[in-house]
Amino acid sequence: MKDITDIFIDVLQQAGSVDMAEAEFKKMIGVDEDLHKAYREWCHEVGNNERNGFVDFCEEYLSDREEVWDNLSDFDE
Repeated sequence: MKDITDIFIDVLQQAGSVDMAEAEFKKMIGVDEDLHKAYREWCHEVGNNERNGFVDFCEEYLSDREEVWDNLSDFDE
């Protein structure tokens, strides 16, 4: 199985929005017990709960990407 965060990123990129990605991810963990177990373990490791873990990751991921682009555009000025 891929690293759980790689799966998060794949789902987010395919869905196009955090809300749609969250819905898709919830469906995925509903039918794949191994994925659900990996998600549960990841949440425990990072100190998050299952309810918010995926969304928190996505929001942080998108924020970090936005920050990179902001830093790159600073060099253009």
